[in-house]
Amino acid sequence: MGNIFDNLGKKTVFKDKKPLDHRFLPENLPHRNEQIMQIAKYWSEALNNVTPSDVTLYGKTGTGKTAAAKFAKEQLNEAAKDKNVFVRVEYIRCTDYTTEYQVIAQLCQQLGRNVPHRGWTKGEIVNTFRDIFRQTSFGKKLILIVILDEIDILLEKDGDGILYTLTRTDNVSILSISNYVDFKKFIKPRVMSSLRDKEIVFPPYGADQLADILSERAELAFDEGVLEDDVIPLCSAMAAKEEGDARYALDLLRTAGEIAVDEDSDIVRGEYVRQAKDVIEHNKVTDIIRTLPSQQQRVLEAILILTQQNEEITSGKLYDTYKEVSKGDSVTYRRIFDFINELEMLGIISTNTISRGRGKGRTNIIKLQCDDKLLENTLYAI
Repeated sequence: MGNIFDNLGKKTVFKDKKPLDHRFLPENLPHRNEQIMQIAKYWSEALNNVTPSDVTLYGKTGTGKTAAAKFAKEQLNEAAKDKNVFVRVEYIRCTDYTTEYQVIAQLCQQLGRNVPHRGWTKGEIVNTFRDIFRQTSFGKKLILIVILDEIDILLEKDGDGILYTLTRTDNVSILSISNYVDFKKFIKPRVMSSLRDKEIVFPPYGADQLADILSERAELAFDEGVLEDDVIPLCSAMAAKEEGDARYALDLLRTAGEIAVDEDSDIVRGEYVRQAKDVIEHNKVTDIIRTLPSQQQRVLEAILILTQQNEEITSGKLYDTYKEVSKGDSVTYRRIFDFINELEMLGIISTNTISRGRGKGRTNIIKLQCDDKLLENTLYAI
């Protein structure tokens, strides 16, 4: 029968899928020049052998924060080659390195020091890191800029020790990236006084801006003439409704192309974008539910049961059903409110406070925001 892979992967609408990955760094970042130039203004001090100010980038998911920081990183590295300075910009994603020890150890590794990712004391790892700055490279001092992406995850899990260490290390500047403007609630006043960061806000993209981004990426990713005229406008409009999320727009476009390949079609059609939306939403909800703590999964199961019974879901009714589902292993009524808030932030449920009339008070009504069959299949497959 020959090799099973011989006839696979030959017919495709794609020229190169990589430009449709949100981690791909293009040569041009449409509609983010203002923010990039702000980063460059602060970082330009490094080219004069001066440690730059700390910087914080704010903005919702998919607004170009990481791409802008990485773009500025590449530009600064290139500019430093022509100057008599020793500048390094190192990127750390805080979903991968979630403690101060892990971050410092990884920075040591990236700067050429072979240190273990566990086993040393905090003092040993910090002293090894700071010792790098006592060394010289052709007589030049090292200026280090550390990009801490999704810093809120690290701070919430491990506290502000990493900022305390970095702000008290000579010649180190920090660029923090966060989706949340309130992430500084995790930082103690003594550390905030050392941070003194410059803030840069990344607003959501509009539909026209998303269309510009997709058009440039599509030119790199697809064969010429394979996209129907309404594909990019559809992807852009759908993503604009998702708070201007460029990642979502790219996911829609890539998934629509993959559906075209699966359908053995030479053309990416508008209908494939609508199908792509369903596929992405299905995968997103499934991933969220599977990774929830068990107690939150039980709360969702209780909401599912009440939804399928066509019950109006109040907090009290939810708690009673949740206790039945939990079979004795339940949390307090007060803790349930935390779970409800977290599930609402994830977009799986919604809450609405209504008045019952004079003397009857106000009540929270909870509604499921994802397909109940999808929730049922995911919960009971865990």
